[in-house]
Amino acid sequence: MIDVRELDALQLDGLREVANIGAGHAATALSQLTNRRITVQVPEIRVVPLEAVPELIGKPDQVIAAVVMQVLGDLTGRTVQVFPGTTASRLAGILLGREYVPFPEGFGEIEQSALREAGNILAGAYLNALSEMLGMLLLSSVPSLAVDMAAAVLTASVLNLGVVDDPVLCIDTLFQIDEHRESARGHFLLLPDNASLRVILRAIRLETA
Repeated sequence: MIDVRELDALQLDGLREVANIGAGHAATALSQLTNRRITVQVPEIRVVPLEAVPELIGKPDQVIAAVVMQVLGDLTGRTVQVFPGTTASRLAGILLGREYVPFPEGFGEIEQSALREAGNILAGAYLNALSEMLGMLLLSSVPSLAVDMAAAVLTASVLNLGVVDDPVLCIDTLFQIDEHRESARGHFLLLPDNASLRVILRAIRLETA
């Protein structure tokens, strides 16, 4: 089993390059969908054990939104796109053509559907980048959405679905929006099984047989 705590700076740089390609794809898709200029940047990427994920996301009593999808195809695992309340509100508002969507009290079915679509676009962009790099088929399931306190969401959607030392790629995501230079942050979590992570690292020549 790969000890993710032993990955070095070179390995993280290789993974960051893939993440930046995915961010570019996501920015293009969101901009075309909303007719606004949206950029997506990756200020930091970390590979950590599953048990370390909650402390990366924020305070356990903070209400967040999480879009969860299964990864299918030649590699397997799952993705979790975590949106703090301000980011969830802003993305839903942009997709629905509104200035403001109260979070969480203003999130009915339409607003939830918009946020699931944002998560679907982001996950699809990152997975497509991986798919192109690996030359493998990667598919994603229909997205589900959880809105609750961070501790409750992560326990339900992440921690109960794996063991504590499973590897997690945590991609910090920074959205910047058109002329106002608004910024919003999120976290994209990729939870490959251990064999899939080994394939990813080997494909970018960072892991030996």
